[in-house]
Amino acid sequence: MIPVLDLRAGRAVLARGGRRESYAPVRSVLVGAEAGAGDAVALARAYRDALSLEDCYVADLDAIGGGSVQGALLRRLADLGSALLVDAGVADPVRALDVRAAGAAQVVVGLETLPSFAALAAVARAVGAEHVVFSLDLRDGVPIVPRGAQQHGTAVELARAAVDAGATSLLVVDLARVGTGRGVDPRLVEALRRAHPTVRLLAGGGVTSAQEIARLADLGLDAVLLATALHDGRLGRADLEAVRRPHLRDSR
Repeated sequence: MIPVLDLRAGRAVLARGGRRESYAPVRSVLVGAEAGAGDAVALARAYRDALSLEDCYVADLDAIGGGSVQGALLRRLADLGSALLVDAGVADPVRALDVRAAGAAQVVVGLETLPSFAALAAVARAVGAEHVVFSLDLRDGVPIVPRGAQQHGTAVELARAAVDAGATSLLVVDLARVGTGRGVDPRLVEALRRAHPTVRLLAGGGVTSAQEIARLADLGLDAVLLATALHDGRLGRADLEAVRRPHLRDSR
């Protein structure tokens, strides 16, 4: 289970439905009122200390939107000791190396900002394929590609092209489902696991219950992204531990 931080202008914001212009600073049950809404460092510390979650997915919305990487904030988050998976609009090796230098354990290359799979291959060569996560960005099941991009196809076809280009991890995120409670499409998870039995497979978007997390794990998902359900308290440490224990036993 991987908690999420969506960053805009130095603050953590709460994502819902992919409508980024409406995202407001996060108010979370995980941190006290003294931290203030949108305190990204306080939230990252709570993920680690209150929930015992060692990884953190960070979406730098400024960089994804064409701005600069929030490098100083990323370094502060990395200094907490969590392993960061960072989506910062990476489309070439230069930005990928910048994101790694800012403390990212893994660089997320999102379909919505990727000009071509040749660019993904170049990033994998520059930072090492083991440090690259390809994000299959969808909206209501439809792949999101930038204007003028060279890649087209179904979600399964695009995932295959990403693996062929060197991605060793796949992340499925349907922006229309984020923060809505609609959950991850299990049929897509099943299809991707069947097509790519050895890649690390992650997914996120609207997950709200321990039962759904367990079902997705049974389908072969390696990790699930969580945010809203952590902030409003629907999922707490006991819920996460209840899911984690049986699957840890199964992996031995």
